[in-house]
Amino acid sequence: MKYKVYKNDEEWKKILTEEQYKVARQKGTERAFSGVYHDCKDKGTYQCSCCGAELFSSDTKFDSGTGWPSFHSPMKSENVAEEQDVSFFMKRTEVHCNQCGAHLGHVFPDGPDPTGLRYCINSASLKLDKK
Repeated sequence: MKYKVYKNDEEWKKILTEEQYKVARQKGTERAFSGVYHDCKDKGTYQCSCCGAELFSSDTKFDSGTGWPSFHSPMKSENVAEEQDVSFFMKRTEVHCNQCGAHLGHVFPDGPDPTGLRYCINSASLKLDKK
């Protein structure tokens, strides 16, 4: 097994909504401005919707104007992994949960200081712990 958390497709389908499964397990993308967290201002920790791994802090969230939640850096870099994505005739960097392999979104080099990065993440791949 590549990931610490592993479930087969049927197990994921039992615990995720249809949208979460499509995005997180099948590398889908939710429509811009449709996700619950794209304009969320609540404080807390954004976790993986599949396995609960801590991914991003609300302190690093910013309004990118793209319609998806955007962060300038991961909360725990060991929980977010990157790989090249050449789908749809584009070259991008995909980000996924390093604990369960869930597709999160993509990272781009056009974000704010201090990193200059924009982690553009699907709301369906996240759950906010408001603690």
